[in-house]
Amino acid sequence: MKATVVITTKNRRDELRVAILSARQQSAAPEVLVIDDGSTDGTEEMVRQEFPDVKLVSNSQSLGYIVRRNEAAKMARGDIIFSMDDDAEFSAKDVVEQVLGAFSDQRIAAIAIPFIDVKKNPTVRQLAPDAENVWLTDSFIGTAHAVRRDVFLAMNGYREHLVHQGEEGDLCLRMLEAGWLVRLGSCSPIHHYESPRRDFRRMDFYGRRNDVLFAWHNVPASWLLFHLVATTKNGLLFGLRVGRPWRMLTGLLQGYLDILRYWHHRMPVSVETYQFSRMLKKCGPFKMREMESHLQISTG
Repeated sequence: MKATVVITTKNRRDELRVAILSARQQSAAPEVLVIDDGSTDGTEEMVRQEFPDVKLVSNSQSLGYIVRRNEAAKMARGDIIFSMDDDAEFSAKDVVEQVLGAFSDQRIAAIAIPFIDVKKNPTVRQLAPDAENVWLTDSFIGTAHAVRRDVFLAMNGYREHLVHQGEEGDLCLRMLEAGWLVRLGSCSPIHHYESPRRDFRRMDFYGRRNDVLFAWHNVPASWLLFHLVATTKNGLLFGLRVGRPWRMLTGLLQGYLDILRYWHHRMPVSVETYQFSRMLKKCGPFKMREMESHLQISTG
């Protein structure tokens, strides 16, 4: 299998340089595809001058990383797409090679790659309990994952009207409904240096808005009211806990208003798929061989 490393970027020229360097040093020699989402800080000039072998797509208009990642999947030449934030880097030269080997079962559509939020704490997230078994999880984090290109395209990628936050969980649930699984990785972690340029106001708003839209799009009718009540309660409590309740409330209200706007996008998964996904989220990860009976029910 061939790999493409996709890095979407906007106005993070110096962080991007580190990300590109780590991608170009990978032993698997992946294609490196950089999508510039309207940078004005000299990003395009830096990439063209310092990395002439890197495929760069420069855009004058900013449409957001969800749109750009969908575009990148159509342009990528690799069988497996590695998506990485522009403020992250591979910690070892064989990460791509290790992850490619983890697609050992045809039902595995994506690998949740281990990563560390370096500026927060040393905890390694998305790490499988061991490397000997296939461990299933419910979703992945956008900055550290690999996905089969053909599956991603077959699912029509991310829902672009989500704009920001929550698109990964939505995609993974839709993939699960179609019979595709997400595996936890056991390779060397990606190092994520959360940029100080991140707009947490935007993250708060869209995070809560998209929690509501996730439920509307995907949750079976018999569970929808319960899920929406829990989503609203948890969103408000989280806002109070972090001292940003107004932005969380505004996002939740916008989510309910946008149900009317995206009424026709409702395509709920089966009750079996929904319950299996919730079990993975709350109690996982689980060994794949221990989940065979559940897989037969939920992926049919």
